[in-house]
Amino acid sequence: MDTTAIPHRPGRLPVIGDILGSDPRSPVQDTLRIGQRVGPIFTRKMFDFEIVFVGGVDLVTELHDETRFGKHVGLGIENLRPLVGDGLFTAHTHEPNWRLAHDILQPAFSAEAMRRYHPVMLEVAHELTAAWDRATGPVDVSADMTRLTLETIGRAGFGYRFGSFERAEPHPFVTAMIRALKFAQLQNVKIPLVQRSFAGTPAQNERDIEYMTNLVDEVIEARRRDGGEVRDLLGLMLSEGHPETGEQLDPVNIRNQAITFVIAGHETTSGALSFALYYLTQNPDLLAKARAEVDTVWGEREPEFGDVAKLRYVRRVLDEAMRLWPTAPGYARVAREDVLLGGKYQMRKGDWIVVPLPLLHRDPEVWADPEKFDPDRFEPAEVRKRPAQAYKPFGTGERACIGRQFALHEAVLALGMMLQRYDFEADPGYRLKIAESLTLKPSGFTVRPKARERVSAPVG
Repeated sequence: MDTTAIPHRPGRLPVIGDILGSDPRSPVQDTLRIGQRVGPIFTRKMFDFEIVFVGGVDLVTELHDETRFGKHVGLGIENLRPLVGDGLFTAHTHEPNWRLAHDILQPAFSAEAMRRYHPVMLEVAHELTAAWDRATGPVDVSADMTRLTLETIGRAGFGYRFGSFERAEPHPFVTAMIRALKFAQLQNVKIPLVQRSFAGTPAQNERDIEYMTNLVDEVIEARRRDGGEVRDLLGLMLSEGHPETGEQLDPVNIRNQAITFVIAGHETTSGALSFALYYLTQNPDLLAKARAEVDTVWGEREPEFGDVAKLRYVRRVLDEAMRLWPTAPGYARVAREDVLLGGKYQMRKGDWIVVPLPLLHRDPEVWADPEKFDPDRFEPAEVRKRPAQAYKPFGTGERACIGRQFALHEAVLALGMMLQRYDFEADPGYRLKIAESLTLKPSGFTVRPKARERVSAPVG
């Protein structure tokens, strides 16, 4: 793409580009800062590798036109293919297994399926509250939200128990996954010393991939041996064919999809819950409002499936947390044809641009006082006033997240149960620090959960 007319950060140097002042551990936050300074479209360059970013809603709206643009699998996503191959997240749209898997797996996220998952989500949420009831000091919120969401997708999607709340340390799958995500992200840093320092070695990455692959293979093999009809994600992949052709997924792709869903099905949701709880503890008036809704709608009883959707303000809290820090922080769009973007920037077929969501979600043309945490932005009347393309935490178009309803039901249920049961004492000295891999999470955020006396002990 011809970038001569596109702004960039002041101070770019010959040969090395924009390396000085960039932190390989925080590329998303660096990009956000540059975009807020430079404008809605800009470039970042490292040696001869240059990326175009767009965070203004008008240009992003053009990029979301599915007739002219599609998903581009590149950067850290392409680097994940050694682990997950042509899984739904990493597959190119033209690869046959993308459409095949997408159509086979859609029933796994129907309203009927969500009703089946609800008891599993409830069971795991009770394990979280039991662990917090036993806690004698502060709890690491991101670590425990990861335990919650990993355990939920493992049981609901694959009938597998990671035993997350029975371990003092994260499950080895999580440890391997975090290293693999960092390794994939930092392969775009063209400085070998930095890669080794922050991402580990290729040999370690191979061991991590082997461990995750072997574990998933064991889960799949156990299901094949047990037989029976279980209509979860794994059951559909093993037994169902395409609704029109009857074609089934091959064994390698089933493994790829399983790893994809275990990673994507918990990593982003845990971050959204962590950010939501952080912002609530920083805004006691909003926390009180969210808790009052839970007390009014649920009272002290255990929530049933239909009760979750009634927590409209709690849902808005999560929406606003994902506006400020969308845990899947961006995606790339590729031109299907020659295009003049914004009537000014020439793109040839195959050229691609990255949409950094924290920048789009702070576009001052759309969001008043964009750094303020304000769930009322998601009141229905306010949503109707905004451009439809201004908020995209689950992606866009046909490649948007297939598991969105699963994630939202799980997150609203879990956050509602935390508010129902606990008061929270946060460290007043804590300042938000964000850990970046391919996802975003608060780092070092802890709370002391104190059971509310008026709430009865949970059933189960």
